[in-house]
Amino acid sequence: MKRRDLIKAGMAVAASAALAGVCESAKGQSADLAGAIAAAGPRRHELLDANWRFQALPGKSVDHGVNHAAAMPAQGAADFDDSAWRIVQLPHDYIVEGKYDPKANKGHGFLPVYPAWYRRHFALAASDSGKAVWLDFEGVYRDAHVYLNGKLLGRHQGGYTPFRFDISKAANFGGDNVLAVYVDPTKFEGWWYEGGGIYRHVWLNVADPVHVLPWGVYAISEVHNVRDKPSADLTIQTSVVNESRQQHTCEIVSTVSDPHGKSVAHISNELILAPGESGSITQVTALNHVALWSLENRNLYTLTTRIYRNGSLVDVHNQRFGIRTLRYDANNGFFLNEQHVELQGTCNHQDFVGVGIGAPDSLWYWRVRKLKEIGCNAVRCSHNLMAPAFYNACDELGMLVMDENRRLGDDYGPKTAVGDPYKNMWHVDEMVLRDRNHPSIIMWSLCNEEYKVQNSHYGKEVFAALMQSIHKYDRTRPITCAMNGNWGNRQIGWDASADFHRLHGFETVENLQGCNYDPGNYDRFQKSYPHLKMFGSEIGSNTSDRGIYKTDIPRGLVSAYHGDPENSWQPVAVRPFIAGGFVWTGFDYRGEPTPCGWPSINSHFGLLDMCGFPKDVAMYYKAWWGDKPLVHLFPHWNWPGHEGKTIRVWCYGNCDKIELRVNGTSYGTKAMPRLKHIQWDVPYAPGHIEAYGYNHGSLSAIHRIETTGRPAALLLTPDRYVLRADGQDTVPITVSVVDSAGRIVPTADNKVRFSVTGAGVNAGVGNGDPACLQPNQANYRSAFNGLCMVLARSNYTGGIIRVRATAPNLQPAAVQLLAKT
Repeated sequence: MKRRDLIKAGMAVAASAALAGVCESAKGQSADLAGAIAAAGPRRHELLDANWRFQALPGKSVDHGVNHAAAMPAQGAADFDDSAWRIVQLPHDYIVEGKYDPKANKGHGFLPVYPAWYRRHFALAASDSGKAVWLDFEGVYRDAHVYLNGKLLGRHQGGYTPFRFDISKAANFGGDNVLAVYVDPTKFEGWWYEGGGIYRHVWLNVADPVHVLPWGVYAISEVHNVRDKPSADLTIQTSVVNESRQQHTCEIVSTVSDPHGKSVAHISNELILAPGESGSITQVTALNHVALWSLENRNLYTLTTRIYRNGSLVDVHNQRFGIRTLRYDANNGFFLNEQHVELQGTCNHQDFVGVGIGAPDSLWYWRVRKLKEIGCNAVRCSHNLMAPAFYNACDELGMLVMDENRRLGDDYGPKTAVGDPYKNMWHVDEMVLRDRNHPSIIMWSLCNEEYKVQNSHYGKEVFAALMQSIHKYDRTRPITCAMNGNWGNRQIGWDASADFHRLHGFETVENLQGCNYDPGNYDRFQKSYPHLKMFGSEIGSNTSDRGIYKTDIPRGLVSAYHGDPENSWQPVAVRPFIAGGFVWTGFDYRGEPTPCGWPSINSHFGLLDMCGFPKDVAMYYKAWWGDKPLVHLFPHWNWPGHEGKTIRVWCYGNCDKIELRVNGTSYGTKAMPRLKHIQWDVPYAPGHIEAYGYNHGSLSAIHRIETTGRPAALLLTPDRYVLRADGQDTVPITVSVVDSAGRIVPTADNKVRFSVTGAGVNAGVGNGDPACLQPNQANYRSAFNGLCMVLARSNYTGGIIRVRATAPNLQPAAVQLLAKT
């Protein structure tokens, strides 16, 4: 198969099965970028994220009359004058910059969508002529038309999949090159906020004509003695292409380095490639002692591939991987390295505070850390591939992943209908080829809630075809999907009285049964099909908002009492045959403002709000997902005008017994039912309330809430103080409104203004309020129940980033961050 046939203009990624991917040699959040740019060796992997010119086209509809195939749009021409366009930094979501509009789509968060143009210049050396040169786009939402020097390279419609173009014929070697990208997000692929723009990284790749294909290295390990002194047989599959006009005999040298950088294996083989031919070799080696990857010990190996042609080194490719075992049991759930692990998971979209879908790598690491803080050990990618940085973060920090394809079939709409074509498997191929070396990924999910087809004969056919496509590239993980109201072939419409019938559709071919909701049928399904392995692919959907204790639908706010999670998690946790579950959702996200409408502009499902501030419901999961004694009381204790009136006090916790005290007076000790909560009704009096948690009669945990004074000052708390000066690294800074004693005022709504100067900029703001209509990118934000957030992003020059926050009648706050080159 000839590589030029695979990446010819216009095919985008349809042929990624043989060509797939960006080389994942990066290590650690923003260090990914600097490390990739500075990588030694003959291959160049250069980031093209800086200095893009951008022009939005608000109010325009699909293509606004532009026929890309028939005529060259003026903006795509090399000599177009874009000097009046503003300069932006990728990743970039321009839809999140917009103004909320009640006439815009509710499901997508009431933000108007419209097309836009991006343009960027870059240079290629004259010596690059004759080499393999291509562009990698990690993700554009959506329908991208890409031009280079006035020539249409091709079109890529999918908003969640990566794509690439060979630019060797359109490039200007030894001079300037002009890259133009038209983006049109006006057709939706989902029913949530999807944003718009070049929202992931863009890379320029230059390699010798003989080189490792993108995503062309795969390490497969077979582990022995996993519980004692583990060893492994390692199988290495390497795909190489020869784009020259001559036949070449190449030496392929694979070196394996352990997590400490020590070389532990070295293998060499010859590969003969005809002109334009690609080929693969398989190498096998034994590793006598291996460090397994686990949630606690994130051991990562590096596989370095070197290609020699005529004795000269022509390509170097680095690939990280982990060694571990997976096993699912129909009676006892999931095992990692033969140790039982309950999947304590959350579902998440790719939407972030401030920046929308245009998140730099460091925010993916921040998000994974925030989920781990509440005991989460698994993430479902809902309902699409995430950015490569997310999987790197999961590998490095210890988070299991359910990797999910956007939809079945060849179309891009939200749902599949019976009879939709499914001949082109490129989207599934890319998911597997791009992500298969990540040890954090423990299952492939082909779709979400395809209720129209999941119990049909057509559904079985398309699912089986997609499974076969996955098996071409990976057989080490089970294949599943998330099935909704008619899993088990029950009637659509949540008919709990229906009997289970003979299985049809997806369930007759998939490896794992993913169950969305409907826990009342776990036992009946398991009894009917005891051989099937089950997990809760989506549980919860409980709504609540941080610091809100009375639902107010007109204001778009939902009470924390409404976020009762126990009926979602308890049915999973008490059944060993259920491998665990994924709560909908970990973070709030824009769009789907159930059960509210305008002015609510984002969901209320999250255990954490958009800023990552935990809601009360998060403490339920932290209690039962963790192993440390914990008690958590709510509501807050600031209720002026309610003196003497009854207040419902709830307590989440995992201690045997819990005592409530109000201003030192005990209101009794209650046993905590496993996986439940307890509550008291007490008259309100200013002061403090306390929960004392006891295990086996000993005091194990305390939670105290005090009545605060009036807002007096601001407090800034950065997630960290040191950044990389790479134009990307972004630090969330928590802004607290505190009283004179330094306590967060839980009802404060002061409007805070920000100044970010020096070696950084303000990348966005937020406060976790699902009904806040203030702009996402601005120099101000009102506090929501005492908290808001500003994002500080580094420039490309090192130095001090100064962040200052002010509000009328409050003592201001300032903090300094260091951006290091």
